[in-house]
Amino acid sequence: MNNLKPRPIYKLAIMAGDGIGIEVMESGIAVLTAATPEVEFDFVHLEAGAGLYQRVGEALPLATVKEAERCDAILFGAMGLPGVRYSDGREIAPQLDLRTHFQLYAGLRPVRTIPGLVGPLKNPKSGQIDFVVVRESTEGLFAERENGVLINDEIARDSLVITRGNTERICNFAFELAHARAEKGAPGQVTCVDKANVLQSMAFFRKIFDECAANFPDITANHLYVDAAALDMVRRPWDLDVIVTENMFGDIISDLAAGVVGGMGVAPSADIGPQTAMFQPSHGSAPDITGQGIANPIAMILSVGMMLDWLGEKYKDRRCIQAASRIQSAVDRVFVDGEIVPADWGGNATTVQITQALIEKIDAREILADRKAAEI
Repeated sequence: MNNLKPRPIYKLAIMAGDGIGIEVMESGIAVLTAATPEVEFDFVHLEAGAGLYQRVGEALPLATVKEAERCDAILFGAMGLPGVRYSDGREIAPQLDLRTHFQLYAGLRPVRTIPGLVGPLKNPKSGQIDFVVVRESTEGLFAERENGVLINDEIARDSLVITRGNTERICNFAFELAHARAEKGAPGQVTCVDKANVLQSMAFFRKIFDECAANFPDITANHLYVDAAALDMVRRPWDLDVIVTENMFGDIISDLAAGVVGGMGVAPSADIGPQTAMFQPSHGSAPDITGQGIANPIAMILSVGMMLDWLGEKYKDRRCIQAASRIQSAVDRVFVDGEIVPADWGGNATTVQITQALIEKIDAREILADRKAAEI
């Protein structure tokens, strides 16, 4: 049972990182401040990323990790640059190290149509897309990413690792999420995405999923092979609710999922662990548009909303939950009239213009009404 109480000050680790991560982080903090006039935050700015690696030879300093351990949550921009790699050819990715260190096992990627932004699917039902990809983020094909084997420059081998404990944990998380969504009108179903017809590890994943499903008789349990899931995400994404899958599969299909609602610029994410969580836009550092002022900040802003909702649930802080709702409501209103169109949607709205327009949609009357309701 969660007995934690609202905190007088929430301490946030701010890791802006590289490229447009720095630009959208400014937007995220501006919207966070506008949406939470009654909540106090201590922003702890920490260095990490490919740019830092270029300067000092270290992408994620121990001091950064230790300071993040003392924070209530991590707000993350974007890290990595295409030309900055380790000696073995892998790209700099401190976010993966953070997931491992903090055991951020549940990677959440909400996929939802935003009113006013017309995605690539012409079916009228595309306006009803609202599902979540839940990705196990600590093992799978990423489990031994630093222990791959290259033999005589002829054979390369990586291991896919599935454990019972971590699979039970992620499947139970997915069923609990589906239950919570069902209380708000969602279908109440979880789909296991795997390749159980080919790989023993995936057959094991599915077996454990089915065992967990038996403990949630009110939730419908479905199965899809990953190739069929990719097809259905384009053919009928409005029929999906919660998807649970292995690390690599989750990495791939969550980007596909973002594509059906318009792209990475509107794709937030969260990595949830037993004690803390990290929130970040799903896009990368986008060096091709860095410094042009046209980065779409919506994914970052929606990630801020996810953070507030998580803090609110963890600490039973209605102020944070209400603020998360304000941000979601503002995002749902800001593009409806067609006057603000992000650059990645073919428009010319700048990062600052989108941010300011969204802040103006955070209605002061809603804040006052929430305040009065809290006093009753």
